[in-house]
Amino acid sequence: MTIKCVPLGAGQDVGKSCVIVSMGGKKIMFDCGMHMGYQDERRFPDFSQISKTGDFTHEIDCVIVTHFHLDHVGALPYFTEVCGYEGPVYMTYPTKALAPIMLEDYRKIMVDRRGEEEQFSTLHIQQCMKKVIAVDLRQTIRVSKDLAFRAYYAGHVLGAAMFYVKAGNSTVVYTGDYNMTPDRHLGAAQIDRLKPDLLITESTYATTIRESRLAKEAEFLNVVHTCVSKGGKVLIPISALGRAQELCILLDEYWERMNLKVPIYFSAGLTMQSNAYYKLLISWTNQRIKDTYVTRNAFDFKHVFPFDRTQLDGNGPCILFATPGMLTGGLSLEVLKHWAPVEQNLLIIPGFCLAGTVAQKLCSGKPTRVEVDKRTTIDVRCQIHLLAFSAHTDAKGIMDLVRQVEPRNVILVHGEKLKMDVLKARINNELGMPCHNPANHDVVEVPSHCLFNVEASKELVSLSMSSYYSSTHSAMEDSVTSDRCKPGIPVEGIVLTTNSSKIKLVHPFEVPSVLGEPKHDISFSSEVEIILEEEESEAAGQQSHDAATEPSSKRVRKDLKRTLSLDLERLPEEAETEAEHPKDQKFLLDINEVPVAGSPEESQQVFTPTSEELSKLMTSVYSEAVSWIKELTLEDNCVRCRSLEVSFLCGKLCKEDGAVKRKASLECRWKYEENGLANRMLGILRNFASFGETILISLQVKEVFGKLGVLKQAYQVMGRHQM
Repeated sequence: MTIKCVPLGAGQDVGKSCVIVSMGGKKIMFDCGMHMGYQDERRFPDFSQISKTGDFTHEIDCVIVTHFHLDHVGALPYFTEVCGYEGPVYMTYPTKALAPIMLEDYRKIMVDRRGEEEQFSTLHIQQCMKKVIAVDLRQTIRVSKDLAFRAYYAGHVLGAAMFYVKAGNSTVVYTGDYNMTPDRHLGAAQIDRLKPDLLITESTYATTIRESRLAKEAEFLNVVHTCVSKGGKVLIPISALGRAQELCILLDEYWERMNLKVPIYFSAGLTMQSNAYYKLLISWTNQRIKDTYVTRNAFDFKHVFPFDRTQLDGNGPCILFATPGMLTGGLSLEVLKHWAPVEQNLLIIPGFCLAGTVAQKLCSGKPTRVEVDKRTTIDVRCQIHLLAFSAHTDAKGIMDLVRQVEPRNVILVHGEKLKMDVLKARINNELGMPCHNPANHDVVEVPSHCLFNVEASKELVSLSMSSYYSSTHSAMEDSVTSDRCKPGIPVEGIVLTTNSSKIKLVHPFEVPSVLGEPKHDISFSSEVEIILEEEESEAAGQQSHDAATEPSSKRVRKDLKRTLSLDLERLPEEAETEAEHPKDQKFLLDINEVPVAGSPEESQQVFTPTSEELSKLMTSVYSEAVSWIKELTLEDNCVRCRSLEVSFLCGKLCKEDGAVKRKASLECRWKYEENGLANRMLGILRNFASFGETILISLQVKEVFGKLGVLKQAYQVMGRHQM
């Protein structure tokens, strides 16, 4: 199965967010915005990409809008009332309350004041909002039998949300705009580790690491205070919702603290109406605003007043927040025409500017004249100060979100191509995730994982939870008796299928009884046969004399042979006493309790020091086994054994064909393991068993499978499974 994603807007561009996602037999539209930088047909998404016949209701299962900014909701009335979409539209409660305010303000500016052709009317906005279904955070909404979604807090602006959508077995997270750092009235974005098939994230500031909020606020207050103290006027073009409230809170508190009397104005009507909603929706703000709400509503500004147009050419300093934010028309553009020619005045642009807008032209160098349209130009002599008071997250925040969500694939939207390419490379290289940044109308297909229901045995659940809590030193005594695993607990088992096509996951310990087969052991041994010829006995003294001149490895080999046979110069006519016989060496290693590096348990002596070489041998084997086990991942060790036993068994001296012999064997033994692990351990022991003159190595495996070859395949598909 695949997930198909087609951006109709915001593909390698900022503005006109609209992304169509097809998955699990469903088609979802995320956002339905307009582009503020265009005044032609490029203003709205090309909805003909969805349906050539215009039957959008049957093509789109639902529309999900992330927040009230026009580049995310501006085309919605056109899509529902002009294009004829009749399906469900979802957004949060604050977005439903504030979106019509933004839409009506835009309509007034573009139609009533600029005389442009009307794309949608006031009635269209009202009828559109009747189709909207409001949702709350973390509320699971079931659109249909196979389609459901949940909203998560996104910060950015009041009511902004990220959405987790599940259609069939496919899952997608669409972020919209979000902010990973809190500000004066909103908290940071919050989302669970959802591990979706696809994450579609904004990338407005894909390469920017912003300075601290306090530093930006200090700079803002300094330039504003400096300007008004010299008698200048300050124009701050801004959206009526979001950054406006943020900066009003900042200035209002500063004015109160500094006891300043310079008036602060906000364009009347729209702002006063939106502030009323902010006062009502306190529960969507940060904890600081909630805590002070009992004594004082932070949106009841003491020093901010409605602006009257008769004050446009008034004397004396003042500060004005005016809409729209990118100077595309309205009061902000009108005030700019009056204030820009005066040198002592100040223009502060507090956020991202779309290409083609007046605000963007003013940010490019130090212009002395700026063209508004073919008929209008403005002389610019005032100071221009750009401050990134954006509510978008920066590059670090985007990477943090991707790490938190842990998607299988990533798609970048709502950004500039060159910067998106840099972020795409970072996600690919640092996080190892496939990442795409398609242009508008480009199709991206990503694979979707397949989920299926598995019946887990009670013993599997109980043992898995017991092992998990034991390893994490949890004191939850009732956890191991629970019938259900908690999310995130790894479960290891064997997958079995029955004649009824049901899939069952059982613990490896249960397999023999379930299949009616005997349990099995895997073991192998290295038999070392040490032979002493008669003439070798006579020359033993000479060998000892020449030992110092022999190569190191050869000398060690002979010394080890001599140690293993105790006294090679003594014939076995005299019976060995029990004290003279070298003791067998053995260690039992609990795989689930491997000593931590550097711990006292790792360094303690575990072998009886009957001989230095034999102790070295066993210590080497032990260290190698511990090192190997520590490197095992859950996927590598499909069926974990409880213990690993390694023994070195020394036989008695005997005389065969005139030669003195002692047979010693090195054995490794464990239960419930597959052949691959046996071969790995065999390879380890080969390295340490090569000291004998005659070495016989055998691998003996008693098959538990018998004639049930299908279970062999089950071993191949076992790995990590989460309940």
